[in-house]
Formats: sequence, C-alpha cells, structure tokens
Amino acid sequence: MKILAFSDLHRARVHAARLVEASKEADLVIAAGDFTNHRQDLAGALALISDISTPMVMVPGNNESEAELRAAAPNNAVVLHGEAHEFEGLKLFGLGYAVPVTPFKDWSCDLDEAEAAAMLANCDAADILISHSPPKGVVDVASNGLSLGSTAVLDTIKRIAPPLVVCGHIHDCWGQSAMVGDSRVMNLGPTGTWLDVTPQN
Repeated sequence: MKILAFSDLHRARVHAARLVEASKEADLVIAAGDFTNHRQDLAGALALISDISTPMVMVPGNNESEAELRAAAPNNAVVLHGEAHEFEGLKLFGLGYAVPVTPFKDWSCDLDEAEAAAMLANCDAADILISHSPPKGVVDVASNGLSLGSTAVLDTIKRIAPPLVVCGHIHDCWGQSAMVGDSRVMNLGPTGTWLDVTPQN
C-alpha cells in the first residue's frame, strides 16, 4: 500500500499544493496534526488540501482541538484521537495533541503523560501508530537541545512494537527517523513522506 504522510502543515500553501498533487498517486494519506496556527481558521487551513480525494486519516495537533478537527474534516477523512481504525487490512491507531503539556497555555491542545497513557492503553496492536508528539528521546530534540517527546508514546511503542510510528510536532527533527526496538519512528514534517506498507496478519 502506497501511503503519503505529513505533519505540521501550518497553513503552508506551497507544501499544501505539492501534497494535493502527490496524493493522486497514494492509496491513503496520513496527516499527523497541526494544520493551522494557534487554533485560528482551521477551515481555511484545510481548504488548502481540500482537493485531496484520496482517503485520509488525521489526528489533531496542538494547534487544533479534536472537536474542531472533527467539525472541519472533509468527508473522505477519519479523525483519530485515542482510537483505532482499519483501512484495507491496515491497522492504524492515532493520538493527537502535544504530550507532555507545552508552555503555550491558552491556545495549545495538550495532554499530560497520564492522560496520554490512558488513551494509548486502548491500543493493543497497530501496523502504524500515528502520534502528533514523538516518543521521548527519539526524533524529539528542539533547537535548544531539550528532548520534548512523550514517555507515554515511548512506552506504547515498546509495548506493542508497531512496525512504523509517524509523528511531527518538533520541527527541528522534521525528516529524521530512528529505531525503537524493531519499530521505525519517523518525524514527518510538511513536505510529504512516502511509505510503502504491507498489512501484517
């Protein structure tokens, strides 16, 4: 299965246009959150990719809430936040928001580690784990040198060993990947990453 995956579009018109064009070759599009900025005009942000007709799976970032994304998502999209979804035999599980809590306060959609762990407890298995936030210590280092990923996400990867984990959130690590055991973790960014995935039995 040919999958186009991205994160952190943040209303970037040039990237959006390229994603729309690339999506014509995809069987599935995965979007790992942060479509807009500071929770402003999400509908306008999603309009930039409204010409994507391929089935999509989305998780909310910390720049849009779950409710906002569910209300604005196109008809060809499934929104996941602490939920599983199966697409043509491919098992997906999605968790949105920033984990742990950011310093951005009033506008940012965040979960603390305990809240994230409770939501991830619903995940028994996945071919692809979609998380807006990266796991702690993996593709999660900001420009100030701090590791900003989630221990709950890391613990879940160790528990279920998904073949692939896609995330975003930490812009300084866009395009980077690393291994956690047998799981490949990819911090996507907005340019679009091609994945060739075969559903497991």
